Amino acid sequence: MPPNEEHEEHEAQPQVFNAHKLQPARKRRRSNSPGRSTPKVSSPAPSSLSAKAHDNTSPNTVASNSVATSGAQQKRPGKRARISEAERARVRARQQDEQDRVAREQEARASHGGQGPPGSLHDVVKTHYNSVPERGRDWRKTESKIKGLRSFNNWVKSTIIQKFSPDEDHTPGAMERGIQSNNELLVLDMGCGKGGDLGKWQQAPQRVQLYVGMDIADVSIDQAKDRYRDMLNRGGRGGRGGRGGGYRGHQPRIFDAMFFVKNCFAESIEDMDIIRKVGFSTGHMSSARGFDVVSTMFAMHYAFASEDIAKQMLRNVSGALKKGGRFIGTIPNSHVIGEYVEKFNKELEEKRAKKEMEKVSKPAEEGEAEDGEVEEPEADPTANWGNDIYTVRFPGPTPADGIFRPPFGWKYNYWLEEAVEAPEYVVPWEAFRALAEDYNLELQYHKPFAEVWETEKDDREFGALAERMGVKDRRTGELQMTPEEIEAVSFYAAFCFYKVYI
Repeated sequence: MPPNEEHEEHEAQPQVFNAHKLQPARKRRRSNSPGRSTPKVSSPAPSSLSAKAHDNTSPNTVASNSVATSGAQQKRPGKRARISEAERARVRARQQDEQDRVAREQEARASHGGQGPPGSLHDVVKTHYNSVPERGRDWRKTESKIKGLRSFNNWVKSTIIQKFSPDEDHTPGAMERGIQSNNELLVLDMGCGKGGDLGKWQQAPQRVQLYVGMDIADVSIDQAKDRYRDMLNRGGRGGRGGRGGGYRGHQPRIFDAMFFVKNCFAESIEDMDIIRKVGFSTGHMSSARGFDVVSTMFAMHYAFASEDIAKQMLRNVSGALKKGGRFIGTIPNSHVIGEYVEKFNKELEEKRAKKEMEKVSKPAEEGEAEDGEVEEPEADPTANWGNDIYTVRFPGPTPADGIFRPPFGWKYNYWLEEAVEAPEYVVPWEAFRALAEDYNLELQYHKPFAEVWETEKDDREFGALAERMGVKDRRTGELQMTPEEIEAVSFYAAFCFYKVYI
């Protein structure tokens, strides 16, 4: 991006969208399901990447540098010793009761389209992510078999945060020059996991005042709290998910953070104390109060287990955002999934036809079952693909044309070396976008990871960031990933929606 004309000596900054210029949401006929048939959109031509393989919350409202658990009294980091064992036991009991209630609600959920209800998905996902060990940053950068993929995914997330987190009144480069702003960001991270994006938010171009992280996995939330405490101990230093220390001696204070064990997709977050304090709008009227940014990175696919959960997730997102707020995230690329599924089904049909021809051409006596015997048909394989570091496998039949109708409940099992082995759900892009419009969320950005790389790799800001994060070779400019990693990252896309005015 070109540098700001008034400050050419400073680094170029991402140019954000002006939310004031957004048009009111279009009036559109609503339906019980946005999954009406839409023409299939072909994936873009392969890029070189794919080819290579607020009202501010006052200090009285939110305690400074607080780490909280749902239902627990807020405590400053390091003061855990002041909580009695009895209090801890009551907090854990309340959390367990809430988690049990969510599990029962999901199991009792009415049947829906696709491949059946989500059942105990909540428990399966929670158990999986609770069992994934936290190996530390040094291991991830040196010993991991997918360190190139990890660095690339983190670069994409950093890029999206840098591009879309600032609001329309932000002055690019203000923080680097020590310019104070009365408008600091309020961030809600839905599906925050182990807190892997905390450093990225600390390096955001517009200062963050409050970060609220939610996740269904209690162990992950504990690890996110530990990571936040480590950031406090370092004074906010460390990490390469932003400007890489380019503050000219001015290191911004670390933001306040709160963490909650919460199924923020299937359950309403409206009744949570911190959400009420920040602001939550109901119905279709936008509010000046609320979060500036809602983020969901590599998590939203769980919401498409059913239409009810997808709608509840978007109610939470839209309700939590203020006017002009941004909804950013990463999701599996349904166009890529659809192409793999269509190709698989075409090949399967060709094999069936060939088998039938072979039966016809055989002599009648050959292959005939003996008296009393019943020849059982051979079970058809299901759509699957992948390589040495990732696999995708559908448990049942898939649409022949690769278009998922209805758009909910299409489960597949996803495995990624060292990281994931759990059920996920297809997020059909056209249906997601249509449903988001029903909740006053207007699309501003949508790109597959390959396109994000092609459009940003030579950018003055993001190209340098890629070098600092070890994504791009400083000397040759080549992408530092194996062909298998490149194929795996092509599975995802990034997006940004704006909360429009009404």
